[in-house]
Amino acid sequence: MSRVAVITGGAGGLGQAFAKQLLTDEWRIVLVDLPAALEALRPGDQRVERIACDLTDEAAVTEVCREISARYPALDLVIHNAGVTQIGLFEDTSLASQQRVMEINYFGSVRVAAGLLGAVRAGRGTHLAISSVAGFAPLYKRTAYAASKHALNGFFMSLASEEAQHGVNVVIAAPSFVATNPGRLDASEDGIGRPGAATDGFDEMSPEHAAGIILGGWRRGRRFIPVGRVASLVWRINRLSPRLYSWLMMRKIRP
Repeated sequence: MSRVAVITGGAGGLGQAFAKQLLTDEWRIVLVDLPAALEALRPGDQRVERIACDLTDEAAVTEVCREISARYPALDLVIHNAGVTQIGLFEDTSLASQQRVMEINYFGSVRVAAGLLGAVRAGRGTHLAISSVAGFAPLYKRTAYAASKHALNGFFMSLASEEAQHGVNVVIAAPSFVATNPGRLDASEDGIGRPGAATDGFDEMSPEHAAGIILGGWRRGRRFIPVGRVASLVWRINRLSPRLYSWLMMRKIRP
């Protein structure tokens, strides 16, 4: 029987890269994303299902997770990949935009994890959270984004301690900058836009490259995966000297 993976943000560049690489290993894939994003995809492999859902809609997420669990009572992998970026100085950022980013990047993943908790336990599977370098270190003009990723890290690190007794693995991946939407930020007035479209990104890598590193690290049993050379270096520097990292980051990004 084929293994089954659920991928949120499945219509995006990184979500599609995950799906394509898993399909080469005979997985069945369930893509979860907004209706318009899924409609924009071309017809694909019959082993791929598409389910439209807004992860900020609690009732909709509950129902979708119930449907997925009914069809696949034992899940092998859930990739919590859905998210947005938010770029702007805090003084120019509204509380509403801060809340919106948290609703999508953090609470969206929490809702999916809750809805699929039983199925992942039954499959003794893995929750794979796509975080960011901003999830463990400061990042200029990214207060809302960094806060959401710090929260994501804290949630999944704590979930790991609870789910281990059920045979469930929890993995966090932290890329520096995955160019999923180069030149297509399409940011709203509050700075919220497509992930992977910022013009101030660094250590830029393709979705395919990032997905390969993440899936490779997961298969090797890693619990935390810095994605890319710079992410690995940043992880080490920030652990040894947060002050040095902050200085280097500001020197690199701040105008």
